[in-house]
Amino acid sequence: MLSGKNILLGITGGIAAYKTTFLVRLLIKAGANVKVVLTSSASSFVSPLTLATLSKNPALTDFVNEEDGSISWNNHVDMGLWADLMIIAPATANTLSKMAHGTCDNLLLATYLSAKCPVYFAPAMDLDMYKHPSTKATFEKLISFGNTMIPAESGELASGLHGEGRMAEPESIMKFLEEDLAKGLSLSGKSVLITAGPTHEAIDPVRFLGNRSTGKMGFELAKRAADLGAKVFLVAGPTDLQVQHNNIELVPVTSAQQMYEACHEHYSKVDVAISAAAVADYRPKTVFKEKMKKKEGDLVIELERNPDILLSLGEKKKNQFLVGFALESENELENAKGKLQRKNLDAIVLNSLKDAGAGFGGNTNKISFIDKNLNIKTFDLKTKLEVASDIWEEIISRINA
Repeated sequence: MLSGKNILLGITGGIAAYKTTFLVRLLIKAGANVKVVLTSSASSFVSPLTLATLSKNPALTDFVNEEDGSISWNNHVDMGLWADLMIIAPATANTLSKMAHGTCDNLLLATYLSAKCPVYFAPAMDLDMYKHPSTKATFEKLISFGNTMIPAESGELASGLHGEGRMAEPESIMKFLEEDLAKGLSLSGKSVLITAGPTHEAIDPVRFLGNRSTGKMGFELAKRAADLGAKVFLVAGPTDLQVQHNNIELVPVTSAQQMYEACHEHYSKVDVAISAAAVADYRPKTVFKEKMKKKEGDLVIELERNPDILLSLGEKKKNQFLVGFALESENELENAKGKLQRKNLDAIVLNSLKDAGAGFGGNTNKISFIDKNLNIKTFDLKTKLEVASDIWEEIISRINA
């Protein structure tokens, strides 16, 4: 949910400010870009240098910078426009009251008033302060402005009392953000199974039968599904591609048999399954334990059929929306329709090897999307990222119909 997002973290002067170093690290680990702005009192609890080092951006405390005789201005408007979301944590009673009433006496508050993005605040104060009627009124007013409150937790407080008022732990803040951002996403609450890449069928310890698939299309489909809120099981054959999304669980496999087993392990748990992998139809009947030595004459390798993963998923289909891929070089449409019906699919994505820029290896693809009612939608040549969005748009329109 947070990968690639610009996050502005505002820190106010409470003892819980020490936790923000851990929060910045978690945000960076989640793939976010982070900038930090502190009140002057917050810098008494946590070092701007530490936060700057962790975020890889200057941690700002004032409107004006004076360094080596030069003066520069920290533009609160630019920061407010830069952010995809703003988090104020810890949010003290003093700062929350100022936010509610439009007081603008420091850089953090000026930035808050300039922000065009969603704003989250995580209160942190002592028990009686947290329960005071004026504090409750402040919470209600800020929420009425469209801000989102990350509720405080119960526990030991700085005063020695025990109760509600502790700032939510960094892990809790991360969980809250991800769940809140997922609300309203078209695949929120859905689970998805995607296969990607080639399979390698061993001949001996150093040789295999394989194909030119890189897995790019399947990985883009997985990322798009995760961005739309889905939990994704990505069963991938040998590939150099990396997963960089917390919603994607990578299941690495090598052979078609391993992919078959992994798919059936997860299939009953998912709402949508997409078979984008280029699975080898055959495997060597005998796998040599030692490296084969070159001999005179030709070599004949006897092959046997691999399990048909997509067919087996179609046979076991209950409520899943099942999508296959067809890479064809002749009679493309007829072959794709035949595969759609024979394997009990809900839709199939057709590629043609005759289309320049489509198929294995490249960053583009050209597809036709065919559903079980034989409705056909053909798309222009696009990047695989754009193709993944098109495919998911077609799937979502049908599962939500």
